[in-house]
Amino acid sequence: MYVYDDYDQKIIEDRVKQFRDQTRRYLAGELSEEEFRPLRLQNGLYVQRFAPMLRVAVPYGQLTSRQARMMAKIARDYDKGYAHISTRQNVQFNWPALEDVPDILAELATVQMHAIQTSGNCLRNVTTDQFAGVAADELVDPRPWCEIVRQWTTFHPEFAYLPRKFKIAINGSTSDRAAIEVHDIGLEPLCNEAGELGFRVLVGGGLGRT
Repeated sequence: MYVYDDYDQKIIEDRVKQFRDQTRRYLAGELSEEEFRPLRLQNGLYVQRFAPMLRVAVPYGQLTSRQARMMAKIARDYDKGYAHISTRQNVQFNWPALEDVPDILAELATVQMHAIQTSGNCLRNVTTDQFAGVAADELVDPRPWCEIVRQWTTFHPEFAYLPRKFKIAINGSTSDRAAIEVHDIGLEPLCNEAGELGFRVLVGGGLGRT
């Protein structure tokens, strides 16, 4: 899996500082609900009926043990002791206090995690087979391709304000455990007679109203 360099780490830490100030201004009445809404959505924060919900990005569903322990710590310290795993390989905390969210994001940053582009009308987390890298029927490990797409789309201004959310899945095996047919773009590996790798591209199978 991808490991942050100093530049990546600074970007995430700066984003936390920015959102901390935005949250402070909102709670102080300096930002209206309408002004705060796109800012919180860009940082994975929904405001639901009873409490905020924070969705944390888990690129192509891969966590280190250190990151998993941080998820457990956040669940204990800021939520009700548990979290939800979404159908698209993210982690959701459903009961954090709004004023605690910047602290949660700061803790996530210490283990190279964030909540950027996990909500709102943007290009969402790239997903793949949960057995990627170890599947017996794998033609190619899809995770490097997922990482290429992730790096290309993260912070890309053209993908930040789409008409609706947009989702991509990449499969690497003969069995479609990545459910590429229900994504806006699905990529399936193919090899020609010369053994050259390519992809079959499926489009328009939006998972939800897209």
